[in-house]
Amino acid sequence: MPNSPTAKKLDLAVGYLSQQLNHHKNFISKSSPPLELFKLQQIHSLLVVSGFSRHCSFLTRLLLHCLSLHSFPCAYAFSIFNQIRHRDVFTYNVLIRGFNFDPNNAISFYVKMRREGVFPNKHTFPLLLKSKTHMPFQIFSQAIKFGFDSDHFVRNSLVTALANCGLMENARQAFDETADKDVVAYTALMDGYIRNSCAFQALELFLEMRVLGVGVDEVAVVSALCAIGMSGCIWLGRWIHGFYVESGRVVRDVYVDSALVDMYCKCCSCDDALRVFQEMPYRNLVSWSALLAGYVQSNRFNHALLLFQEMLVKKVEPNEAILASVLTACAHLGALDQGRWVHKYIRESKLEINSVLRTSLIDMYAKCGCIKEAFAVFENTLVRDVYPWTALIFGLAMNGDAKGSLNLFSKMLSSGVQPNEVTFIAVLSACSHGGLVDEGKRLFTSMDNVYRIQPTIDHYGCMVDLFGRAGHLGEAVKFIEEMRTETNASIWGALFGACMIHKDFELGRIVGNHLITLQPYHSGRYALLANLYSKCRSWEAAANVRKKMNEVGVEKIPGCSWIESNGLIHEFVAFDKSDVASDSVYGILDNLTAHIEQLPFVLEASLLEL
Repeated sequence: MPNSPTAKKLDLAVGYLSQQLNHHKNFISKSSPPLELFKLQQIHSLLVVSGFSRHCSFLTRLLLHCLSLHSFPCAYAFSIFNQIRHRDVFTYNVLIRGFNFDPNNAISFYVKMRREGVFPNKHTFPLLLKSKTHMPFQIFSQAIKFGFDSDHFVRNSLVTALANCGLMENARQAFDETADKDVVAYTALMDGYIRNSCAFQALELFLEMRVLGVGVDEVAVVSALCAIGMSGCIWLGRWIHGFYVESGRVVRDVYVDSALVDMYCKCCSCDDALRVFQEMPYRNLVSWSALLAGYVQSNRFNHALLLFQEMLVKKVEPNEAILASVLTACAHLGALDQGRWVHKYIRESKLEINSVLRTSLIDMYAKCGCIKEAFAVFENTLVRDVYPWTALIFGLAMNGDAKGSLNLFSKMLSSGVQPNEVTFIAVLSACSHGGLVDEGKRLFTSMDNVYRIQPTIDHYGCMVDLFGRAGHLGEAVKFIEEMRTETNASIWGALFGACMIHKDFELGRIVGNHLITLQPYHSGRYALLANLYSKCRSWEAAANVRKKMNEVGVEKIPGCSWIESNGLIHEFVAFDKSDVASDSVYGILDNLTAHIEQLPFVLEASLLEL
């Protein structure tokens, strides 16, 4: 019967289905209708009415295509599997691969396979190890039992599985015990180091590959670029860009180019990232997202919004990550109109609002001063984890409602949500803005004692700011001296700001000079110290600071500001004349200056500030 004309037609039908599914698999999305599933069910019906409902070959191929669908229906997959009478290792491997997102099911299928007396092959164990399992040692012991422990695919999958569990020492040992290591073995361990934030170890492996003459492929280059982005070794990134990519030693595809864009952005070289982006013959969402996120991380928020507008003009539909970056840019610029447009776009596109996107919406509304709208987004959040809570707590603190911020923090704790490091930055900032010194000290102490959260430099900075704003400068100095971690410029900068507010110019002079020692090329440090000397009428000292600034070759960065008008962001830079309306703007300023000069003039120290 399997060789009958009907069977041949069915075989052709399943083969045709395979081609169609492979052709359309890149276009499957969560929102698309289950057209491919409908085709499968048609073929399945044809098998049943033709008397082939128990034919193992056809059903196995049907199962293979069912499991390859995006968000396949588990119940239907199980029904196909249960109709297969004589299951072999290929059938079970297909099922294990389809459920690699669910390690418990994958392991249970292996147990069922062994109970039915089916022996695994060399493909079974890599599939099990790739199923995000937390039992890599037990699976590998089975591989040893059946004689597959020396297989390259098994060992490379073991390295990946151990790294996924955070067991990097064991992963390194498994790697070292692998004979004839190839690029796949190196890349598996590199990816493990990257996932566990060990960028320098990943780069050492990459350089070791080159020394030992192991051929480097596109996947290894992408992994190396990711590690460079984490470590900031831009010189190595430029070398890889030139030696491997520009020279053609590896294929330059969209993934390599996107990794280059991401690397340059994370190394704060957005201009290089833009050049790579513009040279790309094809761009995917990862490319757009990498450059846009890079602009946001580099505080080039206006560039981020312009890139987003270009993206929409080119009919590229943004995903959740891109929209979250755009909302962050709107928040920093105070671009409320554009932020509202993004919110409307999300609703009209019926996008799934995940935790990151919802938190970005709350943050945007709060930073634009729209607390009611921020609360509205928060209230519509069904599952409230720590992130939306923290965003709203931060928003209330920024808008001067310290008590409201702390009350919301209490509600968060009452709801069973545990705070994280950022939450404590938010509540300590609220205490600082509200002058709540005792409450701030209590919260800071509770971080370690109650919540087992080690304070970072940001938390210490909040405490220095808290003491400084309240005028407790002596307590701030003592706090800095007793810090468990090394101080940095942000800590001393907070203290210097407090000295300026409370006119403690003697302490400010000491702190200001220390800041210049820490950051000799930071123009703002010189400007602030010169301003301090001007306020206490030490003209010669102020002049010496400006002289030293010129000797070092530090130039003061022009100030800038943004305003939103009719949905457009306008940037104003001091002494800039590139804007088309600059002549009329400066004309009005000249008229105002002439009017001021006619008024009685009294020498003020503030006029001599940088």
